[in-house]
Amino acid sequence: MQFDTIIIGGGAAGLSCALVLGSGLSKPFAEGKTVAIVMHQKTSHLQNALFNNVLGLQPGSLGKDILEEGAQQLANLYPQVVQIDKEKVEQITESEHGFSIITNKTTYTAKRVVIAVGYTNLLNIKGLENYIKPHPKAAIEKDRIWLENTDHLIKDNLYVAGTLAGWRSQFAIASGSGAHVATDILTLWNNGKHTKVHDKA
Repeated sequence: MQFDTIIIGGGAAGLSCALVLGSGLSKPFAEGKTVAIVMHQKTSHLQNALFNNVLGLQPGSLGKDILEEGAQQLANLYPQVVQIDKEKVEQITESEHGFSIITNKTTYTAKRVVIAVGYTNLLNIKGLENYIKPHPKAAIEKDRIWLENTDHLIKDNLYVAGTLAGWRSQFAIASGSGAHVATDILTLWNNGKHTKVHDKA
């Protein structure tokens, strides 16, 4: 299957990126664009999180609930964003269409890829090895990593979002990072005109 953009990771950054891109798919400049998200969630730090300090979230919210509700929100509001469940990305290679995303079940192609998985040194997606560096904003003893990037861009059309982009492990930061990448992609779709999508009553 071929997509314009594939997001890898269904945590805070990945879901935020997917929601913003989904909200832009109805715009004229996005005609014909296709988006998918590979819903890696089992290793998300949100699985064990409790939130009292996030604007807009009910105090006591559980991360595992946010993951479930976020996936449902995406499905309800923007069903055109394809959610790929129960597949694990094993390798990313460059192809004539942009990138090939090889999972344990099949291969997808995309013009753009957003990596939004966690920042542990357990990252084992082949093709990313050359970009892995020690995380600049995490305690050394935690042995965290980042994918070296400039303003979320690793190389042309290959993005990273969230903690793996070098940001601290804070829900609001990771969510904002995913939204940031999405607006960069919307801007590309809109021929370089700076673009964001605001919902209005």
